[in-house]
Amino acid sequence: MEKLSPELEKILMERYGKDSIIAVATMEGELPCVRYVDGFYMDRAFYVITYALSDKMKQIGENPNVAVAAEWFTAHGVGVNLGWFKKEENAEIAEKLREAFAEWIDNGHNNFEDENTCILCIKLTDGVLLSHGTRYEIDFE
Repeated sequence: MEKLSPELEKILMERYGKDSIIAVATMEGELPCVRYVDGFYMDRAFYVITYALSDKMKQIGENPNVAVAAEWFTAHGVGVNLGWFKKEENAEIAEKLREAFAEWIDNGHNNFEDENTCILCIKLTDGVLLSHGTRYEIDFE
């Protein structure tokens, strides 16, 4: 397993540093639960706008270990609820998410006045990236 290099970080940013559909797996007791979400990659993590009272966030509250999958990439990580989207501490990442998700973010699906509209940060720990016929096993920590 190799540490995340600038070359691999560049590949990840090119592929997922924009609105990207990713699968996120959580655990409910002994059962895995998987769903697709819009994710945005930056600085060794995926960011997702979600709802604090959703099953996904309840499951992460019980067990923060998650897995993600995207095109030619799979990884493990730790899910962290960063809290309300409009919280002052989230201003920088919220602006990046607004840019990345500009096509749909204000379509009425999200209620940013609801303090349960939150940002999920999935801090990656390890993963496998496939690029141009090469398999990279990455240590993100």
